[in-house]
Order: sequence, then structure tokens, then C-alpha cells
Amino acid sequence: MSLDAFFAPQSIAVIGASRKPGKVGFEILAGVMKSGFPGKIYPINPTCEEVQGLKSYPDLKSIEGPVDLAVIVVAAKQAPAAMQACADKGVKAAIVVSSGFKELGPEGAELEQVLLRTARAAGIRFIGPNCIGIMCPATPMNASFGGTLPKPGTVGYFSQSGSIMAAIVDMSRATDIGFSKLASIGNKADIDEMEMIRYLGDDADTQVIAGYLETILDGDEFIRQSERISRKKPILLLKAGGTQAGARAATSHTGRLAGTENAYECVFERAGVIRCESIKAQFDYARAFAYQPLPAGPAVGVIANAGGAGIMATDAIEREGLELAHFTPETTARISLIMENAAITNINNPLDLLGDALSDRYEFAMRAVLDDPNVQSLLILLSPHAMTECKATAEAIVRVAKEMRDKPILACFLGASRIQEATEVLRSGRIPSYDSPESAVAALRTMVRYAKWRSKPKRIVKLFPVNRRKVERIIERHLRCNQFELSEMDSKEILQAYGFMTPPGGLANSAEQAVNIASQIGYPVVLKVWSPEIVHKTDVGGVKTGVLTEQEVMDTFDLMMYRIPRKLPNVNIIGITVEKMYQHGREVILGMTRDPRFGPLMMFGMGGKLVEVLEDVAFYPAPLTSSEAKEMLVRTKTYDILRGVRGDEGVDIDAIAEALQRLSQLVTEFPMIKEMDINPFIVGREGTTPVAVDAMMTLEKPK
Repeated sequence: MSLDAFFAPQSIAVIGASRKPGKVGFEILAGVMKSGFPGKIYPINPTCEEVQGLKSYPDLKSIEGPVDLAVIVVAAKQAPAAMQACADKGVKAAIVVSSGFKELGPEGAELEQVLLRTARAAGIRFIGPNCIGIMCPATPMNASFGGTLPKPGTVGYFSQSGSIMAAIVDMSRATDIGFSKLASIGNKADIDEMEMIRYLGDDADTQVIAGYLETILDGDEFIRQSERISRKKPILLLKAGGTQAGARAATSHTGRLAGTENAYECVFERAGVIRCESIKAQFDYARAFAYQPLPAGPAVGVIANAGGAGIMATDAIEREGLELAHFTPETTARISLIMENAAITNINNPLDLLGDALSDRYEFAMRAVLDDPNVQSLLILLSPHAMTECKATAEAIVRVAKEMRDKPILACFLGASRIQEATEVLRSGRIPSYDSPESAVAALRTMVRYAKWRSKPKRIVKLFPVNRRKVERIIERHLRCNQFELSEMDSKEILQAYGFMTPPGGLANSAEQAVNIASQIGYPVVLKVWSPEIVHKTDVGGVKTGVLTEQEVMDTFDLMMYRIPRKLPNVNIIGITVEKMYQHGREVILGMTRDPRFGPLMMFGMGGKLVEVLEDVAFYPAPLTSSEAKEMLVRTKTYDILRGVRGDEGVDIDAIAEALQRLSQLVTEFPMIKEMDINPFIVGREGTTPVAVDAMMTLEKPK
């Protein structure tokens, strides 16, 4: 069923309508009536004959005509019966405003399931429970207690929190934002965030989707649908409710570093969703997207009538990863020609028009800068000096914007009382206006990043030839034995099956065996304790690198076999591995943790013992494309080191990217792998083969 039944009904019944101001049933009915809803309104209240001047009905079946939308405003325990009454009447859409369900605990959760089963048995779709309702300014209809109806516009909004939606509605009155549809989805028992995103994504009246979320129920569907819809229109989400509790329970470096917030960040990036850091930022970004075209690139032109404001904007542009556009000689000459009497001798970007600039100087400068092919967006700053024509300048901006529509124009008029009229002119002219240069530049940055994401080609995931059967045998053996933490050797066997190179070596049960292995593979070597119960060997003195002689091999073997059992008396030590040591190259870490919502998340970062201290890592959902793998590298500080600094030779970036892709193929094809690390993964100069020096994997316990 289309959600149009919610936002464009012909008739609405309010079950639990009240005559008493302050009651939710009163406010819902009053909201519908005051909004100017053109259809039929039916208050349902068995205790009175009229409610707020309308005829009251004792129940739904007493209404002669059809009911398109029912708003249920009764006690939680009565809500299933009200839903059944909707079923008997043939109502197909309902809003359950009532609270007292799963948000209160197990008993409420069971009641919510009864409500859901009742609705599904009758084919009824519903929003809620525990919500404040919905609004559609164009209908017009306000079936909520979230305040008076906001003005119509192109922003579609949904919120898991009713209080946040009420705040958004109230805040919108002080801005130029208008809405197509608004919905408080509450507990999301039936209609959830994905259904709202799909509906608003296909809604012709909605150009920008915005929302507030605390949880996402179906991670795969969220990525799939958001990626599809983000190709058409921006999705701006304010996400709250992160926790690190799950990360603390992980055994791998990757699992501990991931955390809920990193998971959401990388998933949003993959799906093209714009994460907003605050309600204010969400408003700032929504205005820019709703009223201006997307920029073709990061080059910003800045016009100001004060040096300080221009410097602030320049600093913000650099911080946000944008660029100051370089004016062409033609633009510079054009501006110089008209500005020669204004004592402007330095025609650069930012363009300082000086404090005596009137509206005509602003208008000429805007036209010249917007005509410049090097300029991809324009930021106009104004500081209200004594001679400044604030309102006239705003009118000039609106006039120019109507004629030159191919580049985004944002404004920042600094001040308060003197700029009020000008700000209203900008709002009515659909020019986003901000209270600081930093806010305006942040909005531009968001537009640039979104435009860049939308221009990406279709994702193509490469599949490498691998030995899946070998991996299946290893995993099946461990699952049969209820062994969920794989040894280093088994982990490396799996990696070898997927095309990874590992150091030559072997397992020694005596010092003499260790010497024989070292002699065969050549010095220097590394000795490591092997026990399925020791995950991080360095922590217990179970790793010795740079071993150069037979005597040192024997001494190291004996020392490990003496000390470690005394530190960990109940641990089963199988032996000591002896491996070839690789001395040249950079140490990085590759890893994966399986998020309960979004599936496998790949990790890349600086490797070695300090990975969790430095936290220089990047995450991305699997499977990875080649470009996504390389983007992971670029997002870390490690990337500059890998490219080569201060005369050091760079390493093979493409080899790291391919390794990440191979690893993402492994964890996609084997969903029972819960988490894993390759640390260190040593990568050398271009053309050399990287080596997985150490590895660990954990399997998911069968449920």
C-alpha cells in the first residue's frame, strides 16, 4: 500500500478525541481542524455527542461513509481493540499515537506485538506506536500534536523522536525551510525508517529527505535503498544513540576499534547519506540543497565588504577541504575596470569590496565572479557598516541568482538588527543565509561531497579466483570441535587460499626442531608461541623478532616454554612457530569485524603494537571495489607515510588495495567469520609481494 493514504486521505477518524484542552486527543483533533483539512473529520468518543463543535461517534462502525485514516489516541491496552475496530470498518491506514509499548519493557513489547498482529491480519499499515503523528502542509493536514502546521516546501522529514520533530517544526518558523511531508515514526512497529526513505525518495513533492534516527532495523536494506535514493536526492540524517559496549567485548584490534559510531559513519558514506552533527547543521544543509544547484567542484569564490569576514571564510574553506577559486585574468580585468575608483588595487579571492561597498558594487562583482569558469560556487559575506545597503544588497543577490542559476550561491550577513530586513529578502528569494562564515562553508562542503559521491560510477566488485573448498574444510573442522578462535596457522592457511603470501616456517616442539626450521628458511627469524587460547601473543612475551643465530633460537625457545606456562598455567601451549622475518617495508593492519546491523566492516590502518593507541584507521562495508579500498587508505594519516616522505621510498598502494578486496571477498563468502586481523601486513615498494606476517580469526558461535 502506498503511504499516500496517510498524507492525502479523504477522511480522518480520531479514536479517543477529547473535549478537554491539554489532552492528546484534544490536540490531535484540533490540529486536524485548524490545519484546514478539506476532507471529512470524525471524532470517536462514546461519552459525548459532540467534540470541539463536530458530531461525535461512539465507534467507527457508526460512521456511514468510509474512513481512510484513523488516529488512535487511547490507552495502550485499548489500542489493539481500536485496531480491530479499524479492521472491521475497512480502514487501511492508522497512526497509533498511544504510548506504553516496548519503550516500557517486555510487557509493553508483547502488547505491541498484539497490536502488530491485529493490523497485519487485516492488511492495515500503521505508523507508531508512541509517536506524535504526521503532517502534510500541501494537503493541508496536521494529524499530530507537534504544533501548528509549517509552511509547504520540498523537504520530507521523519523522526524516531516525537520531541525532535516538534522542535524541528517550531524552528522552521524562524527559517526559510518548508516541508512536503513530516512523520513521527515512534517505535517503528510497522512502518520504519526504510519505508519512509523509500516513500520520500519516490515522492515528486520531496527534493530533500531529512530525518532523526536512534536505531536502524535492517542494515542491508538501509544501504541498498539509501544508495539508490541518494542518486536522485540527498538524505540528511541526524543519528543519535551510539555505544561502545559491543566494541569492548571484541577480541580483535579491528573489533575493538570499530564501535557503533564508526559503523554508522562508513555505512552512511557508502550509501551517500549525509550525517548531520546537530539539528542546526541539518537545517543549514537542507536549505542549501532545497534552494541551490549542486556545485561542479570544490572551487569557491568569496565576496565580502570586510577583510576579517573574508579571512574567516578562507580559514573555513581550507579546514573543510574546499578550495579558493583562482580568478581568470579576464575576471580580474573586468573587476579592476569598474573598481578603479573604489581604491581596490588587489583583485584576489576572497574579493574585498571594502566597507563603503553599496549594492551596485556587490551586484557587479557577483556577475563577474559567477561568469568565471574557475568558480564553482559563490559565498557572499556582508558586514553592516554605516553606509552599507543591507536590504538593497540582498535584493541584488536575489536578482542575480534568478538570472545565473547554474552555480550555488550562499550568503552570510553578519549582525543582528540591521540585517533583519535583508535576511527576509534572502529567505523569500530562496538564497540560503547563514549566521557565520563557518556555517555557510560547512553547507558548501556538504554539497560538494554529495555531488562528488553522486558522480561516482556504478560499483563493480572484482571476484578473485580462490580456493573456497580449503577454507570450508578448516572452518567446518573448527565448528565441529566448538573451537571458535582460529590459531595463527589456521588463519594463515585461510589467507593463503585467498591469494595472500605468508612467511615460510614451521612449528617446533623442541629447541632442536626450532633450529632446524630456522636453518632451512634462513636468518633472521621470528619465534612465536602457538596456543589457541592466546590471541595477543606479544602481551604475554610470546613473540621474539630479529633472532639471528642458532644459540639465540634455542635460548628463545627455552625461555618462552619456561615463562609463559608460569604466567598462564592453564593454557595449552602446542609449540613455538619459527618463521622468516621480513625486515623491509611498512607495517599496516587489515581487518574485519561483523557488525550486527550492517554486516562485515573492513578496516585499514597503521599496523603494529600501537594500532589501538594511535587509532589511525578507516572502515568501510564489504564487499569493496578497487576505488573504495583506495579511499580507505587515503582517509588515514598512514597514507602519506605509505606514499613516501622525506626521501623514503613509497610502498605499493595498489597491492594494499587488492589485499583489502581479497579480504572483503573472503568475509562476504564466509559469513561465519566474525572478526579478524592481519597485523602486521608488511608491504614493500611497488612490484613486491606483501606478506601477512601475523593473523587471527574468530568464528561466529552457532545460535
